Amino acid sequence: MTTPTSPTAGSNPAARSRGRTGTGGELYGLFLSILGTRGRIVGLGLLSLISVLVGVVFRAQLDPADQLESWTKFANTFGLSLVAPVVALMFASAALGGPAEDGTLVYLWLRPVSRLRLALAAYAASLTYVAPLVVIPLGVGALLSGAERGAVTGTVASATIAVMTYSGIFLWLGLRTRRSLAWGLAYILIWEGFVAMAGKSAARLAIRAYTRSLLADSSGVDLRLATITPAYAAIVPLVVAVVAVLLTARRLRTTEVT
Repeated sequence: MTTPTSPTAGSNPAARSRGRTGTGGELYGLFLSILGTRGRIVGLGLLSLISVLVGVVFRAQLDPADQLESWTKFANTFGLSLVAPVVALMFASAALGGPAEDGTLVYLWLRPVSRLRLALAAYAASLTYVAPLVVIPLGVGALLSGAERGAVTGTVASATIAVMTYSGIFLWLGLRTRRSLAWGLAYILIWEGFVAMAGKSAARLAIRAYTRSLLADSSGVDLRLATITPAYAAIVPLVVAVVAVLLTARRLRTTEVT
């Protein structure tokens, strides 16, 4: 095992904290500082604000009878299929993937804390950024669009489930491979965007099918391949998120970080 040089240690939050043992709160704060870059927050925040602008346009331009269906389809196509997974990928994959790539993960790995606590702190810090950037703009957009209460509730619920699940998956992916952004985008665009749309069986292997089903059930608007019952649509993605965090902790335990 090699120790990173002092210049790297002085420029990275993970390296600067190497002398502390680290409670859960300290680890959480450390990951917040790692993830909280201005460019990432501003860039993805602007992407998310499109939902608010579209909501305003729908209220101003569409007949009340069309607002519900138009918003629901937009929330599914843009919010759940693009914004939620992309924002989660950009933050969650960097939580452990960034320190692993620049060689400073060793300072976290050497701490006398459980690997599960380390994984949970990284997951919580990711959600702290991802959830507000995704759920709040979509919820506000739904309110401004003039859509019925069911669409607003369904938008918020499905977006919340989406960010919790994608953040868990991409947290593990960021630690598993150095090319997590490329693999993550391939999963979002190719698997969920193309392969999983081939039929009901394939769709059940994509998170998008579950969030889409929640949105369709709450709004009453038919969406393609939204055939999963509400209970399964809520429970299965959360189970996936838990498993992903546990796999991340296991990866931290079984891999020698250098």
